[in-house]
Amino acid sequence: MGIKLDIKRKLLARSERIKCIHLHETEPWVLASLYNGKVIIWNYETQNQVKTFEICNLPVRAAKFIERKNWIVTGSDDLQIRVFNYNTHERVIGFDAHQDYIRTLAVHPTLPYLLSGSDDMSIRLWDWEKKWQCIRVFEGHQYFVMSISINPKDTNTFASASLDKTIKVWNLGSSVPNFTLDGHEKGVNYVDYYRGNEKPYLISAADDFVAKIWDYQNNSCIHNLEGHSQNIIVSSFHPAMPIIYTAGEDGSVKIWNSNTYRLETTLNYGLGRIWTADASARDNILAIGADEGLIVLSLGTDDSVISMDNSGRTIWAKQNEILSTNVKNSNDSIIDGEMVPIVLKNLGNCEIYPQLLKHSPNGRFVVVCGDGEYIIYTALAWRNKSFGPGLDFAWAQNSTDYAVRETSKSIKLFRQFKERSMSSISNLSNLEYSIEQIFGGSLLSVRSTGDTLNIYDWETGKIVRRIDVAAKDVFWSESGELFVVVTDESFFVLRFNSLALSNADEISDEGVEDAVELIAEITESIVSGSWIGNCFIYTTTTNRLNYLVGDQTFTIAHFETFMKVLGYISRDNRVYLTDKNMTIVSYSLPLAVIEYQTAIIREEFDLASEMLSSIPLEQRPKLAKFLEAKGLKELAIEITTDLEQQFDLAIQLNRIDLACELATQSEAEAKWRTVADLALSMYRFDIAETGMKNSKDYNSLFILYTSSGNYEGVEKLAILAGKAGMHRLEFNCYLVTRQTQKSLDLLVKLGKLPEAALFARSYLPSKVSEIVERWKEMLVKENKSKPAQALADPADYSNLFKNYEKSLEAQKLSAQLNDAHIPSVDYLSHIDDINRDLTLELIENPDLINSIISDSISGSKDIQGIVELEDDIPVDASESLSDIDNINVTVDNIQS
Repeated sequence: MGIKLDIKRKLLARSERIKCIHLHETEPWVLASLYNGKVIIWNYETQNQVKTFEICNLPVRAAKFIERKNWIVTGSDDLQIRVFNYNTHERVIGFDAHQDYIRTLAVHPTLPYLLSGSDDMSIRLWDWEKKWQCIRVFEGHQYFVMSISINPKDTNTFASASLDKTIKVWNLGSSVPNFTLDGHEKGVNYVDYYRGNEKPYLISAADDFVAKIWDYQNNSCIHNLEGHSQNIIVSSFHPAMPIIYTAGEDGSVKIWNSNTYRLETTLNYGLGRIWTADASARDNILAIGADEGLIVLSLGTDDSVISMDNSGRTIWAKQNEILSTNVKNSNDSIIDGEMVPIVLKNLGNCEIYPQLLKHSPNGRFVVVCGDGEYIIYTALAWRNKSFGPGLDFAWAQNSTDYAVRETSKSIKLFRQFKERSMSSISNLSNLEYSIEQIFGGSLLSVRSTGDTLNIYDWETGKIVRRIDVAAKDVFWSESGELFVVVTDESFFVLRFNSLALSNADEISDEGVEDAVELIAEITESIVSGSWIGNCFIYTTTTNRLNYLVGDQTFTIAHFETFMKVLGYISRDNRVYLTDKNMTIVSYSLPLAVIEYQTAIIREEFDLASEMLSSIPLEQRPKLAKFLEAKGLKELAIEITTDLEQQFDLAIQLNRIDLACELATQSEAEAKWRTVADLALSMYRFDIAETGMKNSKDYNSLFILYTSSGNYEGVEKLAILAGKAGMHRLEFNCYLVTRQTQKSLDLLVKLGKLPEAALFARSYLPSKVSEIVERWKEMLVKENKSKPAQALADPADYSNLFKNYEKSLEAQKLSAQLNDAHIPSVDYLSHIDDINRDLTLELIENPDLINSIISDSISGSKDIQGIVELEDDIPVDASESLSDIDNINVTVDNIQS
């Protein structure tokens, strides 16, 4: 198994030539010193330039963060060391440090020391707590000092590289080198220490195109890394990954396996000659500086190499070191999402760099896979049980059987740690496709290069089913019946039918079609998961913890960072998760809810009913949503404790009385409006009226009253509309109930005197003079004397108002007609009243008023089917009052 290098570009910034790069320990910052004399800090997460420092007009060849002081320190070709506070931009100090160009700086990790190397062939030690006093000078190199590195295992020693072709190791307390490493044919540009505990190694890069790895205890070169075509400027061990990176003037970055020294990959981003690089364990970052700018890369994945068995015993790998702990929940003090307190134990070391670590199903063994090999250890004592070559590894379900992918064409099966005879599993011994990955479980799954998942029987090696899907992972339930196949953008829930497989008369190249059944496809990208009975719990790329029952997903928690499911411990009823920093957190599972949902899916409703009493009331609304999604709304409305949810379900189920009761409890206008709409659709006009009143939907109430002939209702609505400031509706209510005087009074009250005058001319001509007088007074107050003088009062100028005297008689006739109540059954007899002109009729027949009164039909004050008056009041004072009477004639069931 090669190293998993999921290389992603975090930042690409074009700039002048970059001579030095340094990554901040805690912030996502990269510090770059430029040949043009500037120093810039970029944020590689936001891809923004955070800060800029104008240092000098000459190249700045060295720059470092001093995080504990919030400083940056620089060394430049003007022979000065300068220190700045990177928060305030304040210059802390600047002083002459060397007699020639300053090439390199190194900050002591604990002491207040700075080491500087120069073209004057010296190394100087500065103490910032002694006002930057030079407390020691190290001399011994015969040419430029290019690089300094402090030993992380012994911070009292450091190494230096020089163009005199040597590497020297020094002690801070002595000006004389401890020893010299000599082996390069040309000048040495860089030196760095291995940061792990087990190897006393140095690495150097030189102009002879070679990077050398040294054992500084034996003062010997143990390996040469060759492959660059130009001078190598930088070479270093990555602080968190088992890789070495080298870069140089050929513009390429080469990444090597630090255990096997095999070249893993070569990168070239076209930025010209590379002069500097730095790596950080934070997010596995690698930053590179070159002639034309810098690039920041993220190496590897966020996967933590960790495994937990069913009892809570957890093992993880920190480089080659193996640590263990036992996750115990002995009390109820653990809070969901908070870090679980653990005690770490050093279990031992691993001979290979772990990239896969997984317990066997019984928890007794742990497999470690990496560097093209696998090793099986006993979980408790960490003793080597078995090993061999292997690019990939998979455990069988509920046994110690396992499979090993040795090459892209070869899979071997083992039982009791012994290889099985390939004659019994001949189908797996001669695969015709290239193997990408294998997955364990109840069946052995093999992903081919053609994005096909081939599922085989562990015992016989026969093909069970071939599925066209690019699988990233496969998770099996404990029963061996359900399994999940994960792809980049979604996952599939499938059921394995072992009976269909055993009853198949013939197995084709595609397997048995009925052996695998699709249950659900969920469009969600997941990163880890585990089965708990028939419930699948998983984390997503959007940092959520979800669980799936049937085809329904539910969210348990949201995270701020990437989290991976370790497993579920039944004794605690908690699921445990970890992040890439090996921090363990846990969440309690609503197990009773999950069991209830499972019973519902299986249509075991009696069993579900028995379980309901064990489900806490606060979980009931979530359960009701599940039932609603399953179409069991009647059951959902009975169990939910959420009144909002219960109301919505009552509306959906047309349970109008329950909806009305819930709306009464909440007193929310929106609910009453919904109740009113439902009541209308169900012809429950009494509830509709209540809903419209309580929701203050007076316009709809007006339509209801006028459509149903509710005279008293319209009268009361006029009062409600007035209180609510809905004066247009108030006016209409007065008009359709034939209260023309109140309509006129409302117009006057609202100051709409022109409209009032025109209304009076059409409906109450006896009031015209009074209104005109008020209109004139209003115009005078507004300094509009001329328009006021132009207004004509029919009492003074009756000649200007055609048939004015007759209109006064028509007003009396109209008032008496309004008191005549015509039942709706006589609608057809009065259908032509809309076209009557009372003024004209009075002119032609002066005795008309007596005949109409004697012929009028008295009745109740209920009106049937009153026609609603719009705002188009007649404005021509010379017109007759026919429209007034037409509006006030009561009719029923007028059809469009």
